[in-house]
Order: sequence, then structure tokens, then C-alpha cells
Amino acid sequence: MAGGTELTPGGRGEAKMAVQVTMYLHEDDQWERRSLHLQVLKYLREENVFGAVAYHAVAGFMGRMRLKTATLVDAGGKLPVVVSFVDTDEHVQRVMPRLKEMAANRLIVRENVVVEQGDLD
Repeated sequence: MAGGTELTPGGRGEAKMAVQVTMYLHEDDQWERRSLHLQVLKYLREENVFGAVAYHAVAGFMGRMRLKTATLVDAGGKLPVVVSFVDTDEHVQRVMPRLKEMAANRLIVRENVVVEQGDLD
């Protein structure tokens, strides 16, 4: 981890380091003819990643594109879907190559975070 910080196993009362990854996708992105964000979540579950969630935007933009908003008529499949997950650095390093393949040409952000409460067990 950056700056020589080591992950700690997460005993009570001690700071625990983890890695959070955020993926910025479009709702119409596909992987093997299925919704990409659901395929990412399925893959992360299969790889026993601690926790993951997908957020479906009601409005947003990616890159330098126009702002898209959800309407009752038609969102056009271009609204952002954000997938975020957290785990140890070891687990994140293991799953990143496949995620980069699945979400080619999409923004993926990795951050070192402090787990304030709970364990990654």
C-alpha cells in the first residue's frame, strides 16, 4: 500500500486499512450479452470480495458528455451506474485484471481507505 502502510487484520479498536474501488459505467454497458454492472457484482461475489454495491443514477454524465437525466419517457440507456466495492489490498489486486477487461474504456478509481467500524472477514 502507498506510503508503506500495512493492512491490519482488524482487531477491535485498531485502525484497519482497506481498498475501495469505484467503477463508472453506463446502464447499457454489456458483458457477454448481459448487463455489465450485474456481471461485475456476480464476479465479485464469486471471488468472495467483502462487499459491493451498484448505484443507478437519476442524473449524471461521464467524460465530457452531455448531462443525462432520467425521465418517465426515455433515459436512453446512457445514465451512469456506479459500482463500488471494498476489500483488502490482496483481494482487490486479484480481481482488478478481470474488472479492467470487463469494463474496458470505463473509469475505474482505486482509493486506500480506513475502515472505521466493522471487519473485512
